[in-house]
Amino acid sequence: MANDIGIGIAGANGRMGHMLLRAVSATAGCRIAAGSEQAGSPALDRDLGSLTGLEPLGIKPTADARRLFADSDLVIDFTIPAAGVAHAKLAAEQGKALIIGTTGLSPEELEEVTQAASKVPIMAASNMSQGVTLLLNLVEKVARALDEGYDIEVLEMHHRMKVDAPSGTALSLGEAAAAGRGKPLESLWVKSRDGHTGARDRGSIGFATLRGGDVIGDHSVIFAGLGERIEITHKAQSREIYAQGAVRAARWLVGKAPGLYDMRDVLGLK
Repeated sequence: MANDIGIGIAGANGRMGHMLLRAVSATAGCRIAAGSEQAGSPALDRDLGSLTGLEPLGIKPTADARRLFADSDLVIDFTIPAAGVAHAKLAAEQGKALIIGTTGLSPEELEEVTQAASKVPIMAASNMSQGVTLLLNLVEKVARALDEGYDIEVLEMHHRMKVDAPSGTALSLGEAAAAGRGKPLESLWVKSRDGHTGARDRGSIGFATLRGGDVIGDHSVIFAGLGERIEITHKAQSREIYAQGAVRAARWLVGKAPGLYDMRDVLGLK
């Protein structure tokens, strides 16, 4: 037990926090070391284990992010971009590893995370699913193999409560496709179409966003050529895949050199 990786969970009483607590508890070589919640949360008076139906752990969540890092070997954060940036700075300050699984980091926020990663190992991914990571790898390879005669479209659907569009995963898929073509995504993307748009620009990468119901996350990349179409799809059936991927990443990340990593590093795809 003493040699287990002590993992801290930011936002421990959230939906992903509960799944992470269960995933860490079920993984050999890992243990729950700490958890955090916002000041004023009623969860601060409860045992971390009881938050999600586990046996009591003798640990209560804290509203002090510094304590979260002090008590942990590594912290997993699936909360919001601003918290991810703040946690990256704390990780660098305290010499602890960090996993950021939140979506919607702006270029400026990502730069701050990158600066922190010059001091400690940080893994940031818009999607922690191992299947989506493989999808990203395949999309880049297919885009590299096919010429611009194949139009690329990224289609995603999520539940009605999702606030960002296109999803972070959809943008990552677009980046993978653009990388396959050796160009920055910003020079190719078409994020929306409305009205009389004219013919599709050759080489562009289009995005289509759907929202509704309780869809966890469906992503497809379509390569549409003349006379044939290639479609690569991933459908998430449970959010537990993100927690499982994050715990696998945690076991991989601890002890690594400072740097900014992603799930492709974890799966050995680079």
